[in-house]
Amino acid sequence: MLNQLWSKKPLDKLMRESSDEGNQLKRSLSATSLVALGIGAIIGAGLFSLTGIAAAEHAGPAVTISFVLAAVGCAFAGLCYAEFASMIPIAGSAYTYSYATMGEFVAWIIGWDLVLEYALGAATVAVSWSRYLLEFL
Repeated sequence: MLNQLWSKKPLDKLMRESSDEGNQLKRSLSATSLVALGIGAIIGAGLFSLTGIAAAEHAGPAVTISFVLAAVGCAFAGLCYAEFASMIPIAGSAYTYSYATMGEFVAWIIGWDLVLEYALGAATVAVSWSRYLLEFL
């Protein structure tokens, strides 16, 4: 039972499942589109509302340093994804990559972390849009 938690999905099985009919994703976004999507998500809620408030009330000019540190962290995360994508050449996410490299238990934790991340992102956007609506009203 405990060994099953650490079982990894073999790469050949992942490749076979991804090549089955009906399991393939159609590539429709270019690199430019993906970068624009990411920038749009950042600008959409956080950049103009939350960081300005934090800078005015707490950080002052140190907010620039926090942006530089966040950019370095994002660069390292991008390098990690590039490494995983070169090891496992299928369309996947952190869940797929962790399932193939670290096992089912770690993949389960990462899957729930992704759900929490998306929920937190949606909450941040909701707070920002409600603030915009409140100011408008």
